[in-house]
Amino acid sequence: MQRPEAWPRPHPGEGAAAAPIGGPAPPAGVGEPLGLRLQEPSLYTIKAVFILDHDGHRLLAKYYDDTFPSIKEQMNFEKNVFNKTSRTESEIAFFGGTTVVYKSSIDLFLYVVGSSQENELMLMSVLTCLFESLSHMLRKNVEKRWLLENMDGAFLVLDEIVDGGVILESDPQQVIQKINFRADDSSLTEQSVAQVLQSAKEQIKWSLLK
Repeated sequence: MQRPEAWPRPHPGEGAAAAPIGGPAPPAGVGEPLGLRLQEPSLYTIKAVFILDHDGHRLLAKYYDDTFPSIKEQMNFEKNVFNKTSRTESEIAFFGGTTVVYKSSIDLFLYVVGSSQENELMLMSVLTCLFESLSHMLRKNVEKRWLLENMDGAFLVLDEIVDGGVILESDPQQVIQKINFRADDSSLTEQSVAQVLQSAKEQIKWSLLK
């Protein structure tokens, strides 16, 4: 899927991205007005994605930078976010220098976290893709019971959408196709192993009968 023009991320070694991350920006070109130079994009687009139950307990979580380096800090952040968002009708919150978009479904709360400068529409597109992909995988039963029974699939879905904090996909149909391809490939591998084992058993059987 082709990303919107507002999302491009430079490849290492190209243009402004060749400067060390977090280091000073390269000097402006001759005659280039400083005020017109765009702010360089950050490496990490998404800081975290997590899903909580209706009591605020963690079911699934992935953090992509060191904003919350310890489990204790992560759980504390999730608790505070849940307390601020679980009783509101809004879909966006600003908390502790982060932008949080979220969505509830029966007894679940899904959250996508970005920096305070991140584009809310971009974060919302990730959240929508996550929800619709899970809805397809769980046959529209996006609730705690079915999520817990399909947790491996939920992590696969998330990994197809975000990798290391960088957005890979925002089209749920593409995500589902990739998940199905992985499942088909895994089934073929298991079938091939079973065929090899069966063939080996047959050879041993015939060698013993000779």
